[in-house]
Amino acid sequence: RAASRAPGAHNVCRLLTRRAHGFYARDAGVAHRKNLGLLRKIICQESTKFKNVWTTHSLSPIAYERGRIYLDNYRCCISSIAQEPRILYQKPKCSKSEKIEDALLLECPLGEMLPSPSDYKSSLIVLTVQNWLLRLSADSGEILEKIYLAGSCCKFRYLSWDTPQEVMVVKSSQNKLPAAARQVSIQQSVLFYLAVFQVLPLSFIGMLEINKKIFGNSVTDVAVSNGILIVMYSMGLVRLYNFQAVSEQFMEQPFDLGHEFNWNGQVGVVGKYPFGLPCNIKITDTPPLLFEVSSLENAFQIGGFPWHYIITPNKKKHKGVFHICSLKDNALAKNGIQDMKCCSLEPDWIYFHPDMSGRIIHVGPNLIKVLKLKEVKNDTDQTEVAEDYTIVANREKCVNNAVTVTASGRVVKKRFNLLDDDPEQETFKIVDYEDELDLLSTVAVTQIGADGRAHLDFHCNEHGILLKTIPLLESWDVTYSHEVYFDKDLVLHIEQKPNRRFSCYVYQMVCDIAKDDE
Repeated sequence: RAASRAPGAHNVCRLLTRRAHGFYARDAGVAHRKNLGLLRKIICQESTKFKNVWTTHSLSPIAYERGRIYLDNYRCCISSIAQEPRILYQKPKCSKSEKIEDALLLECPLGEMLPSPSDYKSSLIVLTVQNWLLRLSADSGEILEKIYLAGSCCKFRYLSWDTPQEVMVVKSSQNKLPAAARQVSIQQSVLFYLAVFQVLPLSFIGMLEINKKIFGNSVTDVAVSNGILIVMYSMGLVRLYNFQAVSEQFMEQPFDLGHEFNWNGQVGVVGKYPFGLPCNIKITDTPPLLFEVSSLENAFQIGGFPWHYIITPNKKKHKGVFHICSLKDNALAKNGIQDMKCCSLEPDWIYFHPDMSGRIIHVGPNLIKVLKLKEVKNDTDQTEVAEDYTIVANREKCVNNAVTVTASGRVVKKRFNLLDDDPEQETFKIVDYEDELDLLSTVAVTQIGADGRAHLDFHCNEHGILLKTIPLLESWDVTYSHEVYFDKDLVLHIEQKPNRRFSCYVYQMVCDIAKDDE
């Protein structure tokens, strides 16, 4: 007979089971979620204000990444977390050959053993104009790793994530022959190069070329995202391929960074000058096609549950019309044609909600629709697009009559109607999602004459209820380019004016203690 269970053993087993499912009450994740819940309540209470604590101006672009403001082509790094922003590091001026083209912030993965102590701290991956890939300490700017990508055969210009914080892609600009070479009919078959890396520790997966002999003459762009190789064409065609299958099928030989290699008669070290990286994924035949679709301006998105995609029919007259279709069979969802019928200078835009809920956000000049996908009653094979909630701009109701009669009886005809995004009416300019606080943020702007006023609103992500409004003190010109970041207790506004003049305004949360005491 089995021995009876010791006192308390049942509770221990239950605790271990709950812990395995992430329900351990004292782990760091639970405490962090509770803290974020408290922060959300503090931010949204009436007595909490956001104060402009710091402003700077620059003649070069200003970038922001997770509590760090970068100036002077990433030479100067300023922490925005302190009560007043302070300089973390400032590097000496560099030559044009060391100019940084693009950058990505790299954060330490959780629960993994890493080879170097420096790997456990945030770092910045930067790409220089001379094809160097550098990993810098995010706190000091010290160079932690250097990788030489390639010689003058191509110019690498862009950094992006295939899988965020796991797999990184370095893309070249499109290869174009000089005019003199084109005049004597020299052919250029390679259009783009892609170098793919696993990060932390930084390791080389492979480099491939996009060749017009394989993919066709009309390729305009290429990307790797979520394990998919995406090839775009001038006529609006988008083709998808399985990147892992492509790399496995056409990989000639794997290489490790820092190891010696003998490749096509060249002997060198992988990732070192002057050899760089070998192009070890040679696509010699058209890979198996996963999916193909035609869309205006190559606009194509996948998301939702079950999987759907969003396109605009490939004709100019359909601009602003979005079709939501099933990825399984290309069937248009019920109510799947979304058209706000806007009459505006700037088009409306649509995208899958970044909160992984499978919902869709459709933003127009004065209306934000949050849509959801659901099964059609009595037909489990079809999906319906339904409205979850809407957010409406605060506009005065006015009757826009084409004909009016004055007090004297004179008939006056209007020569034009107001646009939906007329700057004198409140118009949505930015919609974003703060994932840690589960808040949907919107920026709405009204401009009368030269004076534009903007406010940042926080809405409940689940139901769309307005929870907080923060006025931005600086004037907002709708003809300038703007970015607004909401990062927990920080709001940051970056503005680009004509002649490459940039401004940055930092707001931090402050609580009115007197009101709280009351």
